Amino acid sequence: MARAFILLLDSLGIGELPDAADFGDSGANTFLHIKEHCSLGLANKPGVRQGPLQIPNLDRLGLTAAASLKTDFKSQGLYGSAKEISLGKDTLSGHWEIAGVPVLFEWGYFPATYPSFPEELVDVFVKEAKLPGILGNCHASGTEIINRLGDEHIKTEKPICYTSADSVFQIAVHEELFGLERLYELCQIAFKLVQPYKICRVIARPFLGSNGKYHRTDHRRDFSVFPPDLTLLDKLVAAGGNVIAVGKVADIFAHRGISKHMSAYGHDEIFQVLFKNLKEAPDRSLIFANFVDFDMKYGHRRDVVGYADALEKFDLKLPEFEKLMQPDDIAIITADHGCDPTFKGTEHTREYIPILVFGPNIKPRSIGKRDTFADIGQSLAKYFNLKLFACGKSFL
Repeated sequence: MARAFILLLDSLGIGELPDAADFGDSGANTFLHIKEHCSLGLANKPGVRQGPLQIPNLDRLGLTAAASLKTDFKSQGLYGSAKEISLGKDTLSGHWEIAGVPVLFEWGYFPATYPSFPEELVDVFVKEAKLPGILGNCHASGTEIINRLGDEHIKTEKPICYTSADSVFQIAVHEELFGLERLYELCQIAFKLVQPYKICRVIARPFLGSNGKYHRTDHRRDFSVFPPDLTLLDKLVAAGGNVIAVGKVADIFAHRGISKHMSAYGHDEIFQVLFKNLKEAPDRSLIFANFVDFDMKYGHRRDVVGYADALEKFDLKLPEFEKLMQPDDIAIITADHGCDPTFKGTEHTREYIPILVFGPNIKPRSIGKRDTFADIGQSLAKYFNLKLFACGKSFL
């Protein structure tokens, strides 16, 4: 029974790409820097974690070997790394390239200067959404800006609108006082308005709290443009297969090529959904899960301790996952970009991603450095006997 699982550890890069300097990311290495901080005792926190990074299951599958460029490691699966050829380091480009469709054009971006958004865009948005105005209008960290402007937002009912180094327009509001449905309506209006600027995503960022102390909730939604061509997901569904999207994956692919979307918040809940599908998913199914907390809660917030702790907890779940796999199942652990928590700023980092492939019938070996993330999509196209992509080489 042919089934495949993609476990995407959002932002777990394993070293700077050759063009990292063009993105201001020279020296970034998400995984190895976390590992080094743990070894040096710089990621200790009483009651959370301490000491060297403990990831025996990821290591036996080849994660440290892939990050260290070792090709003679005796792993329990295929292991290697891949280079991004898409012209960015954002979530959509990484996921789409993994699914066989690199982004070979430039997205639009809002400048880091203040105000970030064009006056004409803000004017039309305020008018169409019937708002008293907006707050923010700048590049910002999502956690910082809601604490800085949350009180004013509650007082004025003006949404907090901000952007980043990604091609994105983000809208943050108080979930209870402003309302989720109204937030999603604002995002739909904004999504239509930013298309002439070639912005690829509008993100709803609801939060709760009061008096300058706010926290984001799990009711984020991404409103994304469609991939520029048919992805692995589209091809599998068209051929009669099933694509089960877990977490934010459906939003990333604009809900195209998705048979079933399963909401899940937090890594434990995502694993529960995966365990359910290991038991129940039919033949010719692709189950694609994004473990977003690595990026959203730890990478962007430059939380080395939290990132290390999340990696160790992920690692503990792998034996149960493997035990439930059926004879012809394959699973791929990978990432979509980096977000080095030891690095400057709070943005993604331009890095190689790991490729760890395992399953009952997988014969262990190094697959080396791959020329594109699309090798994953090409490999799964071959696995499912689909028409191959123009980009990518199979490692299966």
